Amino acid sequence: MLVSIITVALNARSTIEDTIKSVLGQIYKNVEYIIIDGGSTDGTVDIINKYRDRVSRVISEPDKGIYDGMNKGILTASGDIIGFLNADDMFYDNTVIQGIVSAFTDNTIDCVYGNLVYVRRQDPACITRVWRSQAFCDGLFEKSWTPAHPTFYCKKALYERFGLYRTDFKIAADVELMYRFLQKNHIRSKYVNTNFVRMRDSGVSNRGIKSTVVIIREMKRAIIENGGQLNLIKYLFFKFLKLSEFFKIYGKR
Repeated sequence: MLVSIITVALNARSTIEDTIKSVLGQIYKNVEYIIIDGGSTDGTVDIINKYRDRVSRVISEPDKGIYDGMNKGILTASGDIIGFLNADDMFYDNTVIQGIVSAFTDNTIDCVYGNLVYVRRQDPACITRVWRSQAFCDGLFEKSWTPAHPTFYCKKALYERFGLYRTDFKIAADVELMYRFLQKNHIRSKYVNTNFVRMRDSGVSNRGIKSTVVIIREMKRAIIENGGQLNLIKYLFFKFLKLSEFFKIYGKR
């Protein structure tokens, strides 16, 4: 089973080498690795070029944002399964892709997702909090639940059938796509209760009220435009209940 891993980058010189190494270090080797660079000017491409002979394809050109870059990656990919690893992120360990492929050996599965850990930006070994997911059931998105998108692996055929990321969303196109796939079209999912990804934490204070408002607004739009209904009071209750997760501090693991 060929797995396509796509990294979308823009001016990520300080972190992308860790990302590349974590892909190349996976014990599962039937991997197509694609890097989509949005026209970096900080030396990111120089880092990518160090590994050019081990990367399946590199596209470096201006784009219309991260979701446009993701769509380029999907259209370029030839794997049976597609997943994304952002230029700030790393796989949790070198067995992650092997575990994902094992989950897909169940022929009834269309997508797999797992857990994500946030780590200190300058110390990726130090976990600050954990995003634990759960098995999907109808109505979870309306309770401010989503899978962690960097852990979301889906059959390529599903993108061909149900569409790509919508570039008219600023920061929630990933949530809109997962809602469209899971809730609207009821693709068959499997939650694997293990850590897939280490994500560098930019800090709670950097998220800001403005971005939270945009996310809520775009989530409401995503649900309604895909035929769902949203009780905003209920959604906000669960949304702010989740904020407690941002204050849980985890020691090194």
